[in-house]
Formats: sequence, C-alpha cells, structure tokens
Amino acid sequence: MDRIHAAFFRGSPVACARDLIGHRFFWNGCVGRIVETEAYDAADDPACHTWVRPSARAFVATYQAGDAYVYLNYGTHWLFNILVKGPGACGFVLFRALEPVAGQDLMRERRGNASDATLAAGPGRLTRAFGIDGSAHGVSFLNTQNCGILADQPVASRAGPRIGISRASDRLWRFGDPESASLSRKF
Repeated sequence: MDRIHAAFFRGSPVACARDLIGHRFFWNGCVGRIVETEAYDAADDPACHTWVRPSARAFVATYQAGDAYVYLNYGTHWLFNILVKGPGACGFVLFRALEPVAGQDLMRERRGNASDATLAAGPGRLTRAFGIDGSAHGVSFLNTQNCGILADQPVASRAGPRIGISRASDRLWRFGDPESASLSRKF
C-alpha cells in the first residue's frame, strides 16, 4: 500500500474527511481502518475551534497540511485531528472511529477488555487505544517510520450530521462506512 502524504490534505476539510474513509491509520504498533471522520472549516464554521480559540487560529497559521492537531476535550479525552490547508479552504478532520486491523492486544492493554468493535469506536476511545496524547500535537507524522496513513480501497461512505456539537449541527460533515461495526454511532 502507498502512503498518504501531506498533499492529500491540501484540499477542503469536507472532501478530505469523506475521502479518508477506508484508508488505514497506523500509530506506533497499532493499525486501524478509518471508518468515521468529521470535517471542520476554520473560516466559516461556528463548531470549529478557530471560531472561539485564538490558539487554534494560530495553529492553522503556523502548521502545515497533514500535521496533527490534538487537544484535550473537557479535560477527559484526547481527540486526534489532522490540519487541512488548501487553496481557499482550511480546517480539520477529526478521526471519530477506527476499525482495528493490527495491534489489538496493545489496544486492550490501554483500553481494558473491550471488544474489537468498540476498541476505537469514538474519538476518545480511539486515542486511548492507539496511545495518542497531547505530545502528538503539532507533529508532522505522515512521513515518520512508525506513524502515518496507508492508502487502501475506497469505501462508499455515508454522510450525516456531526456529533456532540451545539453549533452548525445541521451540516452533514460526518462521514463513515455504514457497514462497519466500529462506528461511534450508526448512521
């Protein structure tokens, strides 16, 4: 399989979020098929961190397409996003769920005795299972030896409203493989 490079993330956040479904994410010994994502637009999306956080706006200005944007959600769970910066569009893709492919024993050590389907089904579960925390914030991980994304067979994804937000919740910017048992929530 070929690796996905930063050029993939030089488009729109919505297109990137949709097009990631079915590819494989690997991170320090764990591999998961990407089965659910959400898009956030930095310029015109009240649900995006850039709407209210100057630090998020500074991140967009400073970092490159494909860099990791990792933050602690409500002091509880780390959430993993990738920066998207294209001509006339920028924002983030949140990884909502992965279907485990390899490294399940390591994931279970981090998450407890969860079933394969629920190991990385949800953005907080995903980061815990893969061992992702705030130290990954700003990392250009796509070309490192132990982390990245591998291009795999495309999957016909379904779109739906984003989850867990109160603003711009009507935008159909959540994408996923409707056949996966590892979704955080069914479509």
